[in-house]
Amino acid sequence: MKPNFIQKVTNWGNYPIVEKEMRSDDSFRKIKDFVLNNNEVIARGNGRCYGDASLGEHIFSTKKLNKFISFDRLNGIIECESGVLLSDVLEITVPQGYFLYVTPGTKFISVGGAIASDVHGKNHHMEGCFSEYVVEFKLMIENGDIITCSREENQDKFWATIGGMGLTGIILTAKFRLKNIQTAYIRQESIKAENLDEIFSLFEESENWTYTVAWIDCLQKGKNIGRSILMRGEHAFQQELPQHLKEKPLRLKKKFEPTVPFYFPGFVLNALTVKIFNFFYFKKQSKKEVTNIIDYETFFYPLDFVKDWNKIYGKSGFIQYQMMIPKQTGKEGMKKILETIANSGNGSFLAVLKLYGKENPQAYNSFPFEGYSLALDFKVNSKLKKLIDQLDDIVEEYNGRIYLTKDSMSRSSLTNYLKNVQSSKFVSLQHKRIINNI
Repeated sequence: MKPNFIQKVTNWGNYPIVEKEMRSDDSFRKIKDFVLNNNEVIARGNGRCYGDASLGEHIFSTKKLNKFISFDRLNGIIECESGVLLSDVLEITVPQGYFLYVTPGTKFISVGGAIASDVHGKNHHMEGCFSEYVVEFKLMIENGDIITCSREENQDKFWATIGGMGLTGIILTAKFRLKNIQTAYIRQESIKAENLDEIFSLFEESENWTYTVAWIDCLQKGKNIGRSILMRGEHAFQQELPQHLKEKPLRLKKKFEPTVPFYFPGFVLNALTVKIFNFFYFKKQSKKEVTNIIDYETFFYPLDFVKDWNKIYGKSGFIQYQMMIPKQTGKEGMKKILETIANSGNGSFLAVLKLYGKENPQAYNSFPFEGYSLALDFKVNSKLKKLIDQLDDIVEEYNGRIYLTKDSMSRSSLTNYLKNVQSSKFVSLQHKRIINNI
């Protein structure tokens, strides 16, 4: 490893940008040397998180840990190194009739990152978080030892690492279970909701659907507050496919992938353009309800087909703010959140509302609990911090929670990690920033 390898590093939101040491290697011995010779080490996967969680003084990139180890096709269990991307897993497993039990809104995250964030998806109310399907992983701890962690072996490290945001060590390899599918397609229903009351009713009516998610217009006020479109889906059976797809039900045709070639000027994305986008997004579905068959990439990863879409927000970057409010006060809390956003003028053209099921008490570092979450993208500007402070106040008022994987500006939410930070050499910019504000 070359010494003093300092470079500019940022994650998907292009905020913040730091100059830190970042190394990458596929030799466990060299990774051990890096850990032993540095303090404040943090692992980083593919840099597709929105926050500053994987930014620190000494960053170890797992990109070279990108090899598959085994694939048990009979039982649907795959083992790979931690830098393997979910897109790589899907490329191998979908043609074999398997899919990820849990996936977030992008397939370009690493397996190690999925465990460290304990990612969730559109199906948390039915199938929980990624950790529910992790069999075991190998973890390099602060003295350089490599230990196997599972529900039976090193249980304390297993549960502390899940959702632990890198505080326990560097995940090297992981073994996890997959679900059987008959096709690479989803049977989807899209239903328009005119306001918050209607979308919450639709979520409750759809709790037996495996996948549910809603796009929400965050700039509406008055009787239209919460205007949205619910998308709910199930993995399609082969007999449900139109005839032209039945011949190769587990294969997708290659699509054209447009690229955003440059950073948009700062004036392009503003309250007016966001309002126009939201108007046309809601109006593009002319009927109240639409049922169709779409491929899994369109359903789960609608933004992934546009390369470098983050450049739309300009060079100043953007943040994603994701919070949760308990189910019993979800509608009341979300109304207050949406009113605050609408009054601020800091609109989000990508606002996603989801329903969550009961939390796993063993995975004590995980984000989800039974309730509703809202995720919003905000362009970074001089007024944004004031809005985030206001939203934080509302989240605290309703005993909510902030998603650490997305966070790069909230003033709190890391309290549960204090005991781990004090005894660990694995520390990120996020950990230090939030602790300093507590």
